[in-house]
Amino acid sequence: MDISGWTCPAPLRDQPRVVMGHGGGGALSAELVQQIFAPAFGGEILAQLGDSAAVSLGGVRLAFSTDSYVVRPLFFPGGCIGDLAVNGTVNDLAMSGARAAYLSCGFILEEGVEMPVVAGVADAMGAAARAAGVEVATGDTKVVEAGHGDGVYLNTAGIGLIPAGVDLRPQRVVPGDVVIVSGDIGLHGVAIMSVREGLEFGVEIESDCAALGGLVEAMLAVTPDLHVLRDPTRGGLAAALCEIATASCTGIVIQERAIPVPPAVANACAILGLDPMYVANEGKLVAFVPREHADAVLDAMRAHPLGAGAAIIGEAVATHPGMVVAATPLGGTRVVDLPLGEQLPRIC
Repeated sequence: MDISGWTCPAPLRDQPRVVMGHGGGGALSAELVQQIFAPAFGGEILAQLGDSAAVSLGGVRLAFSTDSYVVRPLFFPGGCIGDLAVNGTVNDLAMSGARAAYLSCGFILEEGVEMPVVAGVADAMGAAARAAGVEVATGDTKVVEAGHGDGVYLNTAGIGLIPAGVDLRPQRVVPGDVVIVSGDIGLHGVAIMSVREGLEFGVEIESDCAALGGLVEAMLAVTPDLHVLRDPTRGGLAAALCEIATASCTGIVIQERAIPVPPAVANACAILGLDPMYVANEGKLVAFVPREHADAVLDAMRAHPLGAGAAIIGEAVATHPGMVVAATPLGGTRVVDLPLGEQLPRIC
């Protein structure tokens, strides 16, 4: 491949090999997609770079998404790789307003992994699918040699119907939109970190891994005129907001004091020098809602178990387009940048 034509910013020629940050959902991931994958594949739908693709087929609008899961460890407080594989794809579809209908499942197994481990992952996937109201309809299994994997890797793809009148994409964000987050952030990343590194914070922190389809349905029941939804997984809330600001060409102002960060997560991040805004979530969403519907949507979210802690954290503005700015509790402001890579890799 000829790399001489690659362009700024941060051209990949400065990274001749893949590094862990390329999978972190930050600037390196975006660079990889924009410099290699998007030019290779082309297409208007892919160019939108959403959590899922909205496509028309046979007169109906479908959401279509795929994701791969390489989390380490396989089992963690609040879930396992099987829960993640189902809920992650269900949530990607939900961010297009779709209720997931069918999933595929690909198992990549390392030679020597214990059968009870495989069975435990499969059982968790089945339970998560039933809870989300989705069917695992097809799948595949591959085995790689010992030492060439990490026990179990998973891939899931999913499809779901997008209701009439629903059009969720960052290009619809306009100044004045209210930014709502569905609850406490940072739980998943800190839960993974605690078990992986053997850390104790005085209280067990569990992943927030959950399927958000029901919550999104409750929001759309208030009004189909939501502008964009995003689940802040890799790169956390900060990455999701930066991506929306860039795609919408609007500025975003958030109030740090309004962001719901549980004390255990705040304490863990303070000890480890991390910013909770960049820590991954697996059961939260951020919504941009027209101001006239914001209070009603917030009430509907708080009435749902997965949105009980929902909070308004900011708004879209006409100034500083493409930039996210946080107002600090001390009265200052700071720019919230897209992370380069990820504070903690292999979290999903």
